[in-house]
Amino acid sequence: MKIVILDGSAANPGDITWGRLEDLGEVIAYDITSKDQLIERMQGAECAITNKTVFDKEVFDKLPDLKYIGVLATGYNVVDLQAARDHGVVVTNVPEYATFATAQMTMALLLELTNLVGLHTQSVMDGEWCRSKQFCYFKSPLTELCDKTFHIIGLGKIGKRVAQMASSFGMTVTATPHNESLIGTTVDVNGVQVKCLPLEEGIRGANVVSLHCPLTDDTREIINRKTLSWFNRGTILINVARGPVVNETDVREALDSGLLGGFGCDVVCVEPMLETNPLLGAPNCVITPHTAWTPVETRIRLIDAAADNLDAFLKGNPINQVN
Repeated sequence: MKIVILDGSAANPGDITWGRLEDLGEVIAYDITSKDQLIERMQGAECAITNKTVFDKEVFDKLPDLKYIGVLATGYNVVDLQAARDHGVVVTNVPEYATFATAQMTMALLLELTNLVGLHTQSVMDGEWCRSKQFCYFKSPLTELCDKTFHIIGLGKIGKRVAQMASSFGMTVTATPHNESLIGTTVDVNGVQVKCLPLEEGIRGANVVSLHCPLTDDTREIINRKTLSWFNRGTILINVARGPVVNETDVREALDSGLLGGFGCDVVCVEPMLETNPLLGAPNCVITPHTAWTPVETRIRLIDAAADNLDAFLKGNPINQVN
């Protein structure tokens, strides 16, 4: 079987191998594939591995040999699922591989906003500590998390992991879950008691709001001027979900006005980030370039899971099929 990896440099820039995928067929890996290159590169191939390379209806019409698309991610909106069904192509994804790493990034962004490690490290490297008359100093007030309230929007695998982490800092954890039937109940998350609240009530009671919901019609721009008006002044907002779950212009205004005490995100609405993105240069804003999923251990797990998916397909029993 000819297996074409279309945009492999994100998951594997050369520091790991393609592992068991190479045991399943002839692997041809490209760093990045443009729309104009896709058809040529997929000629004669039965299997495509993609992360962000788009497979729309037009692509399927031109690839009669294609039998399988393995999405090297949890989200699979890059594939026209109806077109795949119409052409008999199986599409799979890799769910939950980055749960631990994404939860870890959530807390890393929060701690950067509360402890200002980067700011103070740069200050020390610039010689300010050497010139200080006092044994210590701080450039801006720090924030203690103990006894604060951490509200999670979306209580799936990642949200539950974050709940455990926030609780370990001594925070009270509340949530607005995907499952509306849980509203008004208290959920036990491995010993952490998480009270499930309506969105407005949860936001109004929070010191930190963290987004862990999928991007759907209901969650697109769930953080906007209206919902931001529910925030207590100085609340910190974290987004490691998808960029479009927040209105970036409204968030920038909330940062400029001081309504938001900080915003940490690993995702933006358009990636790579545009030079016109309103978050660039915003005060009290920490942005990482969609790196939550990129620890070495996480990427190895991702590739192994993608190989499991393909192996199961080849044996006639597909797993993690999304179409």
